[in-house]
Amino acid sequence: MTIADDRLRPAPSAREAGPELSLDLGATLRALRAEPHPPTQGHRQISIAHRGPLRLVLFAFDAGGHLPEHRAPGLVTILALRGHLRVRTPRAVHELDAGQAVLLDPDIPHEVEAPVESDMLLAVHLLERR
Repeated sequence: MTIADDRLRPAPSAREAGPELSLDLGATLRALRAEPHPPTQGHRQISIAHRGPLRLVLFAFDAGGHLPEHRAPGLVTILALRGHLRVRTPRAVHELDAGQAVLLDPDIPHEVEAPVESDMLLAVHLLERR
């Protein structure tokens, strides 16, 4: 078995090739939820764009799924696509229903919980370190 055989899906460089990228979030979420491996911490995720300073990651949460506290080295946008998300920061608890988002400055500690089955689009815009 080669390293490529260990991958759950094609490498991002293969999925994201070309100067233009058309995204079908609904189809990607359906494929993500249909994967045979068990979710990690109640969620599955896939990078859908990794271009320059921009990272887009799609998450499919099971009810009760979560992302433990972490930080990102860039501007963060968390968009609830479906369901309900609870985003905890040191300053607030943001309750997001479908269509709602929260924006965080770089390095803000945050965690995400999905009390019900939910989908999320995460965008991180990395900042140049000075």
